[in-house]
Amino acid sequence: MTLIAAAAAMGGFLFGYDSAVINGAVDAIQQRFEVGPATLGFTVAAALLGSALGAATAGSLADRLGRIRVMQIAGLLFAVSAIGSALPFSVWDLTFWRVLGGVAIGMASVIAPTYIAEVSPAAFRGRLAALQQLAIVLGIAMSQLVNYTVAQSAGGSAQNGIGPLQAWQWMLGIEVLPALLYIGLSLTIPESPRFLVRVGRTDQARRILAEVEGGGRAHVDRRIAEIHEALGTERRPRLRDLTGRFGLLPIVWIGMAISAFQQLVGINVIFYYSSSLWQSVGVAESDSLLLSLFTSVVNIVGTIIAIALVDRIGRKPLLLVGSAGMTVSLGLTAYAFSNAVVVGDEASLSFGWGVVALISASSFVLFFALSWGVVVWVLLGEMFPLRIRAAAMAVATATQWITNWLITVSFPSLRDWNLSGAYTLYAMFALLSFFFVWRFVRETRGKTLEEMQG
Repeated sequence: MTLIAAAAAMGGFLFGYDSAVINGAVDAIQQRFEVGPATLGFTVAAALLGSALGAATAGSLADRLGRIRVMQIAGLLFAVSAIGSALPFSVWDLTFWRVLGGVAIGMASVIAPTYIAEVSPAAFRGRLAALQQLAIVLGIAMSQLVNYTVAQSAGGSAQNGIGPLQAWQWMLGIEVLPALLYIGLSLTIPESPRFLVRVGRTDQARRILAEVEGGGRAHVDRRIAEIHEALGTERRPRLRDLTGRFGLLPIVWIGMAISAFQQLVGINVIFYYSSSLWQSVGVAESDSLLLSLFTSVVNIVGTIIAIALVDRIGRKPLLLVGSAGMTVSLGLTAYAFSNAVVVGDEASLSFGWGVVALISASSFVLFFALSWGVVVWVLLGEMFPLRIRAAAMAVATATQWITNWLITVSFPSLRDWNLSGAYTLYAMFALLSFFFVWRFVRETRGKTLEEMQG
C-alpha cells in the first residue's frame, strides 16, 4: 500500500523539483537575457499559469482516461519541459517551456492526492496522502542540492559555464531524469478502484480493493456497493455539478479558499526567490544557495512532523497551529527586514538582524510544513463528495495555482518597493487563515470518502 502511494507521490517530487529549481537560476536568467524585475517575475511565475491549466483539465482527463494515464502524460510533459528550459533561445521561449512544465505540475498536483485518497484505507489515508507533500518537499530539497552542487562545480556562480552550457541551464535540464523515473513508476501501480467502478470494470476494482484493504469478499462487496451508491450515476462530473445556491456549492468555496490561503501566506516566495532574496540583503551568491538548501531541510522536518500527527490529532488543529505560528514568524521576518541598511542599490542586514531573519524565516517554513503544506493536500483529496470529487478538486487546485501566480509574479516588484511591507502583507493573510479555518473547516479524520457527502 505504501509503495503504491509512494509511486503516485513521485509526481509530487517532480512538482516540488520543477517549482523550486528556478530559484538558483533567477539572477543568472535576469543577467543572461537582460530583463527587468517585472519580466523576470513573469518568467518565473509563467509555470503557474500552466499549472492552473493543468489542474483545471486533469480532473476531466482522469475521469476519461484514468488516473494512471494522466500521470504518464504529466511525466512526458515534465521531460520535454526540462530539455526545452535548458536550451532556450530567448527569455520568451524559456517562458513557454516554463508554462509547459507548469501544465505537468498542475496535472500532478491534482492526480496524485486524488489517486492516493482513492486507494488508501480511511485509517491510514492522512499519512499516505501526506506522502504527496513529503515528496514535494523532497523534490524542493533535491532541486536546491542540485543547484548548489552545480553552482559549486561552476566556481560558485550559476552564470559560469560547465562545458557548452551555463550552470543554470544544467540546473533546469537535470529534471529530465526524475521525469523519466516517474513515467517508469507509473507503469507499476494499479488503477484507482473508484475510477474502475465508475467505468464499469467492477471485477478489476474488486481485485484491487481486496489487495489494498483486505477484509474478505463480504467487505469488498460492501465497499463496491458504497462506491456505487456514492457515485449516484455513472456520468462523469462536470463543472455545472458544482453549482449551488451561492454560485458554487459551499464545500467547493471552502476548498477554493483553503487553496488560496495556502499560497497567500507567501510560502513559494521562499522557494522561488530565496537565493535572490538573501542576495538582496547582502548575502554572497554561494552562501545564499546554501541557505536555500537549509530552508529545504527545515521544510522536510516540518513535513515529517505533520505526517506523524495528521491522523492522530486531526486536520483542523494542525491548520490552526500553523496559521498562528506563521503569523508570528512572518511578522518577525518583516520587522527584521525593515532594519536592512540601504546604500544606493545595495542593501545589507547587520549580523544580529540577519540571524533574526534567518530564524524567523525558517520558523515560518517549519510552521507551514507541519500544517498547511501537508493538510491542504490531504483535505483536498478527501473533503469533497465522491460524485463531484474530480471536478471540485480541479477547481480548488486551479485556484491554488492562480493565487500562487499572483504572489510569485508580484514579488520582484514588491521586493524592490518594500521587502518588509511584502512580508507584513503575507503575515496578514496568515492571520486571516486562522479565523477562516476556525469558522468554516470541519474535521475529516477517520471518515471514509463515502461518508463525506455534504
